[in-house]
Amino acid sequence: MAACFDTPAWAASDHDLVSALDATHRLEQRLAAVKLTLVRELDGRGTATAQGASSTAVWLRDRLRLGVGVARRLVELAATVDTAPPEVRDALAGGAVDVEQVRVIAETVQTVHGTAGPEAADKAVGVLVDWATQFDATLLRRLGTRILDHVAPEIADAAAEAALRAAESRAARDRHLTVSEQPDGRLRLTGILDTEAAAVLRAAIDPLTTPTGPDDTRSPGQRRHDALADVCRLALRTGELPENGGDPAQVVITTGYDELTRQLGSGALDTGLQVTPEAVRRLACDATILPAVLGGAGQVLDVGRQRRLITGPLRRALVLRDRGCAFPGCDRPPRWCDGHHIRHWADGGDTSLANAVLLCGHHHRHLHHSDWTVQLGGDGHPEFVPPAWLDFEQLPRRNHYHRRR
Repeated sequence: MAACFDTPAWAASDHDLVSALDATHRLEQRLAAVKLTLVRELDGRGTATAQGASSTAVWLRDRLRLGVGVARRLVELAATVDTAPPEVRDALAGGAVDVEQVRVIAETVQTVHGTAGPEAADKAVGVLVDWATQFDATLLRRLGTRILDHVAPEIADAAAEAALRAAESRAARDRHLTVSEQPDGRLRLTGILDTEAAAVLRAAIDPLTTPTGPDDTRSPGQRRHDALADVCRLALRTGELPENGGDPAQVVITTGYDELTRQLGSGALDTGLQVTPEAVRRLACDATILPAVLGGAGQVLDVGRQRRLITGPLRRALVLRDRGCAFPGCDRPPRWCDGHHIRHWADGGDTSLANAVLLCGHHHRHLHHSDWTVQLGGDGHPEFVPPAWLDFEQLPRRNHYHRRR
């Protein structure tokens, strides 16, 4: 392999290229095994929470610059490998199988153990590891549904029913929806819906995805996009959504006073995304949209008031300033956050924008029970001072996941 690396790829023979590819793949799997071992040990020690993160996955996202979904999957895989049979871990360490195959083998062996006992489970390990050298993880899982035909044929039919129940359980466990912000401010939705949720979604959006007429040039994907937005608007208009952080569900749009009076200029949603002047005027007409008007220096002049919520305007000002949980490395959005008194109320601190910071539930509790402190920097934005055991110089840190306007 080393010789191949020293040779330009175009000059290597087919045999050398294939050999190098095989060796590289085995090395990649061995490194993956080492990485998972390190992740599992760090997770078991609680290193992430000791350093202020809400979970090991969030800490890995910040430390290794991973997507949070990728980081969460890494933690889950580390736990799976840690509990896998020794033969499976050895196969991964030797590069004979990959991490996805290890997940399939571990789950299949666990099902066999619960159905046919430890002796059949031990036999299943050898069979599955052998199959893993021939088949990918998807086909391996499919073959694994009939593993008892090979290791315990006398109870294979009963096991097939148990496997079906296990598959249903996995489907319920794996349901998720991921909302990922793109560099240009758009959102990418990915996920897996269980059968019931899929039926509800289709029932809600299918009637709205029909072309409006012969002049409707939208693609099917665009019609589904518009249908989902329409369903969300309908939900906001019901007034029956639960409150988040003390406010009812709502959209806040920010614009300058001069631009508002002259009906010119763009605005910004409470998520930090820019919208056109036409969108500002259109959204401002909606009862569920609260206009937040800023003066020339950016100070909040009017954030909309609702008489029954005394702290509503202050909270919306916090959202406009902090954009979400202000603790370093946290990406929790505003609606998952609480207002925190920088100088505690019990110590005489007042309830004002200059004495408040937006924190998610985890970091709100963490700040109250740790040596971290928070203050406002010279530009009026929050910064957090770590404890000396974490940073000897105690240099203030800021959250860089939220845009600053």
